[in-house]
Amino acid sequence: MTGRTMRAAIYRGKGNLEVVEIAMPPVGPSEVRVAVEYCGVCGTDLHDVLDGWGVLGSIGGHEWSGRVVEVGSGVPLEIGTLVVGNPGSACGRCEACLAGRPNLCEDRSTAGVEQSHGAFADYVVVDSNQAVTVPPGVEARAAAYAEPLAVALHALELAGIDPGHRVMVSGCGPIGAAVVAALIAQGHDDVVVVEPSPLRRDLAVRLGATVLEPSDLETPWHPGIAVDEPVNAVIETSGVRAAAESGLAQLVACGRMVLVGTGMDFPRLDSNRIILNELVVTGAYTYGAIGFASALELISSGLLPLDDLVEPGSVGLEALLDTMVRLRSGEVAGKVLVRP
Repeated sequence: MTGRTMRAAIYRGKGNLEVVEIAMPPVGPSEVRVAVEYCGVCGTDLHDVLDGWGVLGSIGGHEWSGRVVEVGSGVPLEIGTLVVGNPGSACGRCEACLAGRPNLCEDRSTAGVEQSHGAFADYVVVDSNQAVTVPPGVEARAAAYAEPLAVALHALELAGIDPGHRVMVSGCGPIGAAVVAALIAQGHDDVVVVEPSPLRRDLAVRLGATVLEPSDLETPWHPGIAVDEPVNAVIETSGVRAAAESGLAQLVACGRMVLVGTGMDFPRLDSNRIILNELVVTGAYTYGAIGFASALELISSGLLPLDDLVEPGSVGLEALLDTMVRLRSGEVAGKVLVRP
């Protein structure tokens, strides 16, 4: 395929994507070329393009599935293998890697400052250890959900949730919905979602959650006082300042809040409430060593309502920018898949 071109959606500046023909990248000895089947649109993609967080010249898209069409000389994968992309790279030697947390590798790239070459394109070239083989029976469309689901499962792992715990999920965008669906699939029946969008509240109800609006939440006047119906864990997926601040006040003593959603309007958390109730607040960054394996296993189990979680059909590269705007405005509730 050397010398050929492919189409890609390239970030040209805030609110500006350009679909152009670019040179097909070469395949190194340890790499594979994958023909992209589907690529999900992530909240990070919205930040990069609509908020201007992206690096000029980047190609977004990291929630993808596709089929191997070319392999390097040292790669055992067969042509035609369905794979999903694990965008992380790790040294395998540092303390974090040896602890099974390659997402925190000492040699990881600095988020948001390196030019990406993702899957909003006809093809993507990745190192073979970043191409995870999809189990038999899982179709490409379902497999593309593995990356956001791995993020959700990692957040739940850090939350330390027991079967009888009451869990609050703040925001029912793509990651919030994945968290809710995973909780329900794992047998949790006391899941509360806080979401202002009617479309996303409806999705949360279909997934099996109890739904509240942000205005329904109260913050007691004293940091040592609990609300009437506290929760054991809050999974904050919206990245909204007020959501994190009010979410903290919903926790029982020794409760945990896991911050998953990103934003630039940082919350001001009540340290007195954290101290008086010995609360734990932690971040959740992508996923650990078995994140994709766990996600693919749950997808292959058939327990996830993928028809609710993923929007019907798909969009092409030309419709990607408009789709991002619609996602930001709340006109779309589920995961949108791009089919280059």
